[in-house]
Amino acid sequence: MRAWHVHRNGEPGEVMRLEEGDLPKPGAGQVLLRVRAASVNFPDALLCRGQYQITPPLPFTPGVEICGETEDGRRVIATPALPHGGFAEYALADAAALLPAPQALDDAEAATLHIGYQTGWFGLHRRARLTAGETLLVHAAAGGVGSAAVQLGKAAGATVIGVVGGAEKAEVARRLGCDLVVDRLADDIVGAVKEATGGRGADVVFDPVGGDAYTKSAKCVAFEGRILVVGFASGTVPTPALNHALVKNYSILGLHWGLYNTKDPRAVLECHDHLGQLAAKGAIKPLISERVPLGGAAKAVQRVADGTTTGRVAVLPALTEEAAA
Repeated sequence: MRAWHVHRNGEPGEVMRLEEGDLPKPGAGQVLLRVRAASVNFPDALLCRGQYQITPPLPFTPGVEICGETEDGRRVIATPALPHGGFAEYALADAAALLPAPQALDDAEAATLHIGYQTGWFGLHRRARLTAGETLLVHAAAGGVGSAAVQLGKAAGATVIGVVGGAEKAEVARRLGCDLVVDRLADDIVGAVKEATGGRGADVVFDPVGGDAYTKSAKCVAFEGRILVVGFASGTVPTPALNHALVKNYSILGLHWGLYNTKDPRAVLECHDHLGQLAAKGAIKPLISERVPLGGAAKAVQRVADGTTTGRVAVLPALTEEAAA
């Protein structure tokens, strides 16, 4: 079979190599899945760089989220068991963690439903306790995780302000349903949020960026607001001024969604059921900006790493180069 392998750590476009190899052999409790679609996530870039929370042995195949097919024909969503990740024709996954793929979504959409939308749902509902009528500020609103948060925020009845970088991404955020879009390259984020909220600020801030985005968030979060720290795509981990949180009376919340898989797996299943219901009603629908063949995976991961993509990019092993063009 064909699979992308990383033999040394570095930038995805430089270290990912497409090679022929044998089918991976399932271990205890694992199943072999034919990959129907694999979603490109920022953690794939971190894996290539050797900067992720887990470091699989070299060589490994990246790809942490797929829509796959079991040997008995079931269409499922899975997080592959590394080192046999999803950027391949076949991957391994834990049998107990397989989730049914919603019929309302095609393979590419289903492949992108799990990590980003679960992160958004747990962040907004379990950690920040977002309620209808509140104002939600989403950084990187046109990106993979941000676009999920925008849709989930609207589904919850919130007013959503999306922060993006550039006119193209601003248009994507508007199509996603943002009530207000702020271009960080041209607009004053703090001033725009305060003007839109009558000076109150955002009740909940969803921040997968860190760095300057967090600094701006602390300046426009509302009284008793909640800043949700989801990740550091900017590459800069902020150092919050706790005296500022005390004076303004807001909360700083961390979210590591992966912990729920071990600490509270039932909650993950319940969340998936809820997401499936939202998808069936059309309340959420993953934004797939690109569908690329297996041969385009390395370039796709690099584009996500560079922050030049919108929505989600899906790799489809069965897609031909001609069809993709």
